[in-house]
Amino acid sequence: MAAAEELKFQEFEEAEELLASNPEATTRSIRDDQNHVQVNMSFNREEEEGNEEETDQTEHLGRKQQQPGFWTFEYYQTFFDVDTKQVLSRIVGSLLPLPGKNFVRHHLRNTPDLYGPFWICATLVFTVAFSSNMYNLFHSKNSTFHYHPEFNKVTVAGVVIFTYAWLVPLGLWGFLQWRKGVSMAVFSYTLLETICVYGYSLFVYIPTSFLAVAPYEWLGWVLLVFAMILSGSVLLLTFWPTIREDTKLAALITVTSIIALHVLLTLGCKLYFFPSWSSTASNVHHPTAAVPHTGKTHTTQGTQTGVVKHS
Repeated sequence: MAAAEELKFQEFEEAEELLASNPEATTRSIRDDQNHVQVNMSFNREEEEGNEEETDQTEHLGRKQQQPGFWTFEYYQTFFDVDTKQVLSRIVGSLLPLPGKNFVRHHLRNTPDLYGPFWICATLVFTVAFSSNMYNLFHSKNSTFHYHPEFNKVTVAGVVIFTYAWLVPLGLWGFLQWRKGVSMAVFSYTLLETICVYGYSLFVYIPTSFLAVAPYEWLGWVLLVFAMILSGSVLLLTFWPTIREDTKLAALITVTSIIALHVLLTLGCKLYFFPSWSSTASNVHHPTAAVPHTGKTHTTQGTQTGVVKHS
């Protein structure tokens, strides 16, 4: 019983004396302090949540204001925002296509660019035109052949290469978008990623066009076929996962179209810019040799023959 009495609340004499001396004094209990702390904590939490919401709204509005329109220069500037290390890494990836390593997933990584594809195509245009002129100069066997530069090949190379590198990806992207709406198993890359893959896949043709000037025609064919296989492997390894779950007919049409257009580009460049030696020699015009005059004219009339001398 004594222990139970000790546990009861007891009044202290000092508190009674203080209240007697100052009846208007206020007292505070521990419960009041706890309630006050809880109120302050809840108020602070509400204030922090309100600040976070205001910050999120401000950042969202800032993004909307900072995103430029497609008609402005700043909109297209983001497509060229890439450093040299990234470009070199993507070029190496296009030269070393490995099964299981998707070019988009392992090299682009959701940050495609137009800087690399544009300059690769522009460099390839002048490389092919220059090498073609050198090819005609070195492979002309006839000494009477007078070389003259063919500047029209720059225009032809530009039309062919930029059409292949920009319009073919557009058509492939549109076809995959259509198939994605028909079959849920099909997925598609973005248009920028598709153009980026095609652009970087053409890099191997730049050194190949220089080597095609070699004096051995069989070597030129071997180099171009090797470049075609290497570049085509990049395209097949990248786009095959997008359509392998589609119907067999659609997958066959897609793969056949990619390969056929790629082969057509390589063969067309070989036959037009680097023709065989026989066709190059046939374009050389041989002057007609003049027939010397003997100074004598023979006339025959019946059985008589007359000789006319010119003074």
